[in-house]
Amino acid sequence: MIKQFENLSMEDRNLLLNAPVLLSVLASCSPGEVNKDQKADAIKPAHLKTFTADALLIPFYVELEKDFKPRFESAVQEYMPFNEQKREKLKAEILRINLVLQKLNTDYANKLHNSFEKYE
Repeated sequence: MIKQFENLSMEDRNLLLNAPVLLSVLASCSPGEVNKDQKADAIKPAHLKTFTADALLIPFYVELEKDFKPRFESAVQEYMPFNEQKREKLKAEILRINLVLQKLNTDYANKLHNSFEKYE
């Protein structure tokens, strides 16, 4: 378990682990589908983050990398077709991430938030 997540509910933990997935889906979706090139580009950052992220975030990205691709595929299925209604649902889920970040240590939350911004 990620030390900084110890006091979070399982739902909040899952949402934070899904944050890069959700941001990647939002960034790679086109009307009606996920472009294969965009999908490949969306999956790469999760792997690279395990090597390039702030040292404090490495445990998060190591955990994320374990099942990023299946999480991504699942999110794509959940939010397809990428019409306006599904995009709004996806954006609402992404907004919930900020509420969970407020429950974390400020330094860790800021670093994680800044890291998430690179997915957009």
